[in-house]
Amino acid sequence: MDGGALTDTSLTDSYFSTSFIGVNGFGSPVETKYPLMQRMTNSSSSPSLLNDSAKPYAGHDPLTSPASSLFNDFGALNISQRRKTPNPTASEFIPKGGSTSRLSNVSQSNMSAFSQVFSHPSMGSSATAGLAPGMSLSAGSSPLHSPKITPHTSPAPRRRSHTPNPASYMVPSSASTSVNNPVSQTPSSGQVIQKETVGGTTYFYTDTTPAPLTGMVFPSYHIYPPTAPHVAYMQPKANAPSFFMADELRQELINRHLITMAQIDQADMPAVPTEVDSYHSLFPLEPLPPPNRIQKSSNFGYITSCYKAVNSKDDLPYCLRRIHGFRLVNTKCMVLVDMWKKIQHSNIVTLREVFTTKAFAEPSLVFAYDFHAGGETMMSRHFNDPNADAYFTKRKWGQHDGPLPRQHAGLLPESLIWAYIVQLSSALRTIHTAGLACRVMDPTKILITGKTRLRVNCVGVFDVLTFDNSQNNNPLALMAQYQQADLISLGKVVLALACNSLAGIQRENLQKAMELVTINYSSDLKNLILYLLTDQNRMRSVNDIMPMIGARFYTQLDAAQMRNDVIEEDLAKEVQNGRLFRLLAKLGTINERPEFQKDPTWSETGDRYLLKLFRDHLFHQVTEAGAPWIDLSHIISCLNKLDAGVPEKISLISRDEKSVLVVTYSDLKRCFENTFQELIAAANGQL
Repeated sequence: MDGGALTDTSLTDSYFSTSFIGVNGFGSPVETKYPLMQRMTNSSSSPSLLNDSAKPYAGHDPLTSPASSLFNDFGALNISQRRKTPNPTASEFIPKGGSTSRLSNVSQSNMSAFSQVFSHPSMGSSATAGLAPGMSLSAGSSPLHSPKITPHTSPAPRRRSHTPNPASYMVPSSASTSVNNPVSQTPSSGQVIQKETVGGTTYFYTDTTPAPLTGMVFPSYHIYPPTAPHVAYMQPKANAPSFFMADELRQELINRHLITMAQIDQADMPAVPTEVDSYHSLFPLEPLPPPNRIQKSSNFGYITSCYKAVNSKDDLPYCLRRIHGFRLVNTKCMVLVDMWKKIQHSNIVTLREVFTTKAFAEPSLVFAYDFHAGGETMMSRHFNDPNADAYFTKRKWGQHDGPLPRQHAGLLPESLIWAYIVQLSSALRTIHTAGLACRVMDPTKILITGKTRLRVNCVGVFDVLTFDNSQNNNPLALMAQYQQADLISLGKVVLALACNSLAGIQRENLQKAMELVTINYSSDLKNLILYLLTDQNRMRSVNDIMPMIGARFYTQLDAAQMRNDVIEEDLAKEVQNGRLFRLLAKLGTINERPEFQKDPTWSETGDRYLLKLFRDHLFHQVTEAGAPWIDLSHIISCLNKLDAGVPEKISLISRDEKSVLVVTYSDLKRCFENTFQELIAAANGQL
């Protein structure tokens, strides 16, 4: 049979094509659209296979399409359609010229479309393979010893496989077709004639699939490969191979989800409004200030509070920074707010909007930022140890007759400090390039997510709170001075990190702090801190510290990419989980259904009985001693084979052990899809 006669790019199983790339994951976009020819197998021992009324698989073509009717004609051919007398015309299956072809009904326009897609030289020609009307694929009466022809043992689906067996290739077509088919055209050099014997019948067909290299074999269904070597040698070895993401990453993601979905009991916290402007479900991210609090924030000069809230416009979580008791007098500052909204940077918490509200029973100004769940401030991460200031409380510390601190005793690794410097300087560079100033370079306003990821928080707050009416004509007049202050603030943050103490940035301790840096860290770090903290006679730029960072920038870039490799490898372990879950969800809707269409035995008969036994094959196997046999790889392997519809056969044993049904995964897939579509049709009211 001709290889191009049954192909149609519009004949496709939607669920199959959306779940897989081809049959084995290696097909091209055109090859993924090949349909799976579904043909029922007549078996006296299989309840589902005796159901001759089951509909054959059909693609999404219109039923009036010639290609669709052709495919349905072939797909409906059943072994049970045995002839009472031998068929004299069935002695050969070699394409013959001059015979009445089923393709004669296909218009020339359709043929040209096929030719453009598949470039098959025999399509539309007089030598196209044909079958006389009513001709069966069975060579006369099927002998008793002839094996049942399943959808995957017939040559048509096999020639659509992406991994043809090199052993089945014959010599080039010019040497073989002249013997068996004197009327055939000379195929192109890329075609070969394949030979296959099924049930005593020999099939010859032309295969246009490029021949793979000798010995090349691809998996016929999805499997999990081992960890990539560049990641396997990067992380500590586990005691056993893992098919799931690392516990550390999983716990971090779960914690983020938990914080994102957290809510409060409104009865216990009546001071928190249920809705603020377009935001609802407020959840405090830090302890709320007492109602009669007089002490103001050391950063902004106002009492502040922070909430997680959900925007009703897009249903996304945001962080709301509330400024208590602030009245916005001049709206000219919104020019700066609009400039902040345009800044998108990986190390800056983006400002989304600023609005005033009285939902808190007093005038308040609210800044809405992107919400980064699980973030903590640099203050809480690195400066919450009361013993960290011990270096600056020793009586003789820093004097020549006093003991020097132990090398790196309680100090941060220099690589971590440089990682912070690269990220903070990158954020400042973007802010200064936009003509703005950060003004919140402070450990209490720098968020850390994960291990080393920094984000500058609360940007734009000072621009609104300290906006002067005299700046009406030019709100950016003082930005140059503010940018210089940002560099000094960056130097203080780096010095505090190097000393692992905020006491080091106090004026009386600066000399001691610099001595500590000189003893324990490189000269580049010391020079960077001196450059940022020393007054200069000229305007400085954040770009000036790039030579001091030097090649350490590439070290941080490499570390970020290695981290990305690890996360991608963990993602690859989970990539098939959604597909397998959909299979189990569909299987669960079918198995043990109490009643369907007023038939209480629906789930115990027909195709459903096979699926019930397959469920037992998946989950209820036992050892020779009768103990439960639990093997996750067995479950995953069987589900993958079911989803791909491989021709492999399995034995399904009834629970009373009186019946053994031998079926292929392709049969099970047909039963599975037909049954689920029946449920879908009933759920949509189409039955």
